[in-house]
Amino acid sequence: MNFHEKPITYVGEVGLKVMNIDKMKRFYHETIGLEVISEEQHSVELGVAGKVLLKLEAIAGIIPKQGLYAGLYHFAILLPARADLGRILVHLHQKGIQLGSSDHLVSEALYLSDPEGNGIEIYRDREPQQWNWSNNEVSMAVDPIDAQGLVEAAQNSSEPWQGMPPATVMGHIHLHVSNLTEAKDFYVDGLGFEVVASMGGQALFLADQKYHHHIGMNVWNGTGIPALPEKTAGLHYYTLIMEREKRNELENKLCSMGTEITKQDNYWEVKDPSGNLVRLFVE
Repeated sequence: MNFHEKPITYVGEVGLKVMNIDKMKRFYHETIGLEVISEEQHSVELGVAGKVLLKLEAIAGIIPKQGLYAGLYHFAILLPARADLGRILVHLHQKGIQLGSSDHLVSEALYLSDPEGNGIEIYRDREPQQWNWSNNEVSMAVDPIDAQGLVEAAQNSSEPWQGMPPATVMGHIHLHVSNLTEAKDFYVDGLGFEVVASMGGQALFLADQKYHHHIGMNVWNGTGIPALPEKTAGLHYYTLIMEREKRNELENKLCSMGTEITKQDNYWEVKDPSGNLVRLFVE
């Protein structure tokens, strides 16, 4: 099952407010391996096979993040195969990039930060039939990764690293929120996701159609933290792609919760209770 195509609701694109757009473009192109899809004076779109996954925007007067805010914990780039993860592991090691890693049972993941401190996960999924479900929750862990096995998978494929493969997608987004219960109510009752895993009252993982998670959220920055200020670098927005009928159904739910919907030409904008901006696209 493909958890990143209709009729499933999934994350499409992440937009970042950045201070040094040239440096960030080089990092995401040369180090992460995304292709530059379009470029204007103050913005760059990057992705794979003509599909935008990341938009960098230089905003006048922007300042670095100082203090604890709601916003991005990480966005997660999903690779199609284990050998792909092995190839980028070798590539990042050769680049001298500081990495974290984890085996989450459902997936194997690498963690790093971009030059402005935005969190990035790069991962590959195990097959869904290998995931362990109990009482409608999926088992996830933070176990050591089999780095040697990843490298061997890359070596056995005998293909060199050539950037992100064409089938790469934005797998999920993980957010800092100010109140876990309010965030859960918004994403479950307002946007139609379901809770698929929880972590001791500190983090929740939500998905559509039994993925291990399309959205993660945590209060690790503290409960009651403010929204990221408009002129502070970090997350600008992220998009959710859904079927038109579903978006229409959600309109009444969102309005009944007091959520303001701003309708643009090709998407709707809403803010979650922590101030994270979500753009709702249809396909």
